[in-house]
Amino acid sequence: MSCLFCKIVEGSIPSAGVYQDDECYAFADINPQAPVHVLVVPRKHIVSLAEAAADDRGLLGHLHWVAAEIARTKGLAKGYRVVVNIGEDGGQTVDHLHLHVLGGRPMHWPPG
Repeated sequence: MSCLFCKIVEGSIPSAGVYQDDECYAFADINPQAPVHVLVVPRKHIVSLAEAAADDRGLLGHLHWVAAEIARTKGLAKGYRVVVNIGEDGGQTVDHLHLHVLGGRPMHWPPG
């Protein structure tokens, strides 16, 4: 498989793991945009949120729970942002669904 995130999830590309379970793997972003920047990636290859099927509803909820758990463990009680980029115009650069957990600094709006 040529997907970058699939290779990270399977361990053939090293990463700084933050969380893992049977459904997902989370790791520190190599180009952080905030003091805390973690990517939450499903083990199942789904290209984007737009490609998620009805059968993926439980997984999508689990990914958000994991994002909240990571925020708790990273001490982001003052707030954080969870971002999902979808498609080229949405800023998605890796064609594997992933959530960005960003925190540790004030998040301004609009995001850019």
